[in-house]
Amino acid sequence: MDARWKALAAGHAWIMGVLNCTPDSFSDGGLYVDTASRLEHALQMTAQGAAIVDVGGESTRPGSQPVPVDEELLRVIPVVEALADHGVVVSIDTCKPEVMRAAIQAGARMVNDVNALLADGALDAVAGSDADICLMHMRGTPQTMQHAVHYNDVVDEVISFLESRAKACIAAGIAAHRILLDPGIGFGKRLQDNLDLIAAIPRLRELGFPVLMGVSRKSFLGELSGSSVADREIETASAVTACVLLGADVLRVHDVAAQKRAIGVASALALASSNQAVRLA
Repeated sequence: MDARWKALAAGHAWIMGVLNCTPDSFSDGGLYVDTASRLEHALQMTAQGAAIVDVGGESTRPGSQPVPVDEELLRVIPVVEALADHGVVVSIDTCKPEVMRAAIQAGARMVNDVNALLADGALDAVAGSDADICLMHMRGTPQTMQHAVHYNDVVDEVISFLESRAKACIAAGIAAHRILLDPGIGFGKRLQDNLDLIAAIPRLRELGFPVLMGVSRKSFLGELSGSSVADREIETASAVTACVLLGADVLRVHDVAAQKRAIGVASALALASSNQAVRLA
């Protein structure tokens, strides 16, 4: 399998910077209100160390409402085009096939789908392109996902789901080396579910695909520390460090400059641990 997004092959974990082109995202919605400000922030993130910029035009925070396709396109396509013109590796954060196709045509090189390509036409939209795909686990929808959350075994259920979706992608013609997996921290998960899934990163990696983790500023960090969304960078650094040490390949973060430092240290420790394991084998 191609190792382009695998951390050990690169010698470090990759950073995906978040660019929310929305008025209502849980962390930074409404901060970047036009294409110019969005482009400026995205280029700043790449200068700070982001290998990928994840552009989203629809909030998926708990309780958020869907955005019409036309509105989502207006929010993201000018940004995708501008970033692609600057040579940035762009990921489009969407579950809508129409947006996937338009973004890929505009220059996006990855699709990040919280719905794991379950929407009608989504598999075909990605299979008919060269774009990579990140498949995420979410039970329900953003409107319902935190209602009466229950799993018999959250790790087994999430891994089984992601494995089945990866197989569906391959059957549809998407090459295995284009697939990344995300267990969906905070998406239809309770505090212990989130902790168990982070601890299970080594099991998820056994499927053979790069693992992307989105823990930045998430609510479970606030549950653990009592901090507000605006004051969770220390908690985020702790979580991304744990993720890297457990084998995560890509970290999706809001504050690239702050988290690059944590990820850099954690990557060095993870590489040293791997080298030590090889010597002892």
